[in-house]
Amino acid sequence: MGQYNFDKPVIRRGTNCVKWDETDIEDVIPLWVADMDFEVLPEITEALKKRVEHGVFGYAIVGESYYSSIIHWFHRRHNWKIQREWIQYTTGVVPAVSAVIKALTMPGERVLMTSPIYNCFFSCIRNNGCEVLESPLQTSIVDHQPTYVVDWEDFERKCADKKTTVFLLCNPHNPGGRVWTKEELLRMNDICLRHGVKVISDEIHCELIMPGHEFVPFASVSEACAENCVVCGSPSKSFNTAGLQMAHIICQNEEWRRRIDRAININEICDVNPFAPLAVEIAYNDGEQWIDELNDYLFGNYRFLCNFVAQELPQLKVYKLEGTYLTWIDITATGMTSDQLTRKLLREGRVWVNSGSIYSPLAGEGFIRINLATQRARLTEALQRIARTLKS
Repeated sequence: MGQYNFDKPVIRRGTNCVKWDETDIEDVIPLWVADMDFEVLPEITEALKKRVEHGVFGYAIVGESYYSSIIHWFHRRHNWKIQREWIQYTTGVVPAVSAVIKALTMPGERVLMTSPIYNCFFSCIRNNGCEVLESPLQTSIVDHQPTYVVDWEDFERKCADKKTTVFLLCNPHNPGGRVWTKEELLRMNDICLRHGVKVISDEIHCELIMPGHEFVPFASVSEACAENCVVCGSPSKSFNTAGLQMAHIICQNEEWRRRIDRAININEICDVNPFAPLAVEIAYNDGEQWIDELNDYLFGNYRFLCNFVAQELPQLKVYKLEGTYLTWIDITATGMTSDQLTRKLLREGRVWVNSGSIYSPLAGEGFIRINLATQRARLTEALQRIARTLKS
């Protein structure tokens, strides 16, 4: 029995919560947007209460303790040695990715992604005047379960495109659940270097790792990787603090940092609220046992979902989950499109999931994404509703 109770019910409806309050459908169970229904690390709550009691919430300075917490966490957890001057901050990982694209590209250039991939990346690229270029991932079977692998021939061909200047990586991969290995990351960078392609690595889910898998920061793989990448991350997904709005950008290249700093200021995303850096520090200084117990609980939810689908919905195929709390499910056997099934589950089953189509028109059709980060009793009820809806 762990120290933290992730089965504890939390009522979020009526709190102006995107996940729960975006629909007026009564009694819906939302398993869509990527935040968790768990209370945060208690030390974060206590620290924020103390700060609220001060009663004044003016402009905030981000102190050295913020940077130290990041440096020590990644050294302890991932053996990645980060220097203080490499770190910049902004309000979130999506604004961070957008600022880095602005800094490292010219309008009209292409940004490569392995799809299906996080839907906001498409707008990050297009809003900076660049073109989206997709290298669809290939399905492979590992331990009798589907998973994704890179189509290396296609990946290199698209890196060799003269208009391709940046590769936007998602590690761990959302929505496919892959945690890329050191060998895969090294091969990605070798190909990128051969063709003059810079790497932006979104590592926001880096602490959400299932048993038997290890997260490897892209910049820690080799000196060549470190010199050719910009890493964007935040504890917001892992510690359920997305609403506090803070993320870090880590870049070893001094000239790129100067350009990124300029882009952050052009985009006016250089200020954070007084609560955010405090929550980051507490998460990284005090959150190791909490995150370890959370991952155990999430893995239990994943195993429960796999067993349920095998018994009740064998026509569906659950992709292997190595990281994140987001399950990727092949629904082609239902005969419905992703959008059709998503609407049916919402209207008839009162379960809200994500349609795979938003993660790529090329590679996302025929899938849905289900967020596992909720109490097991609620997940059980949601899966039962899905089964009843698909059997009706």
